[in-house]
Amino acid sequence: MSMADFNTQVIAEFRENGGRVGGAFEGAPLILVHHVGARSGQERVTPLVYLADDGRYVIFASKAGAPDHPAWYHNLKANPETRVEVGDQTLQVVAEEATGAERDRLYSAQVQAMPQFGEYEEKTDRTIPVIVLTPRD
Repeated sequence: MSMADFNTQVIAEFRENGGRVGGAFEGAPLILVHHVGARSGQERVTPLVYLADDGRYVIFASKAGAPDHPAWYHNLKANPETRVEVGDQTLQVVAEEATGAERDRLYSAQVQAMPQFGEYEEKTDRTIPVIVLTPRD
């Protein structure tokens, strides 16, 4: 199964079950991030694990420790005003990359919550970007 097919199945299950899914994501906090292609201009949706942080949603461009950033990272950098689906809600958000001590604090919190993120960091030479999604009023 391709990654696109896998994501399509996860998205459908998420929407059918109020944000809950089974399989690899069972029990993990999951968010659907809408993003517009930086080059294509096409809207895409990507299911991602998130960390809640004081009313914000934090996502990690780990790509499971791959040497390059995921496409959604580049898309959010180019088009930071977007929307997310959390549970059965759709929210307008602004995406901003965390840096310095805030980035390190958030990444450490994610490693504590889900240790495999520490493994992703060990597998790559790049610093894994941390993106904070802040809901707009």
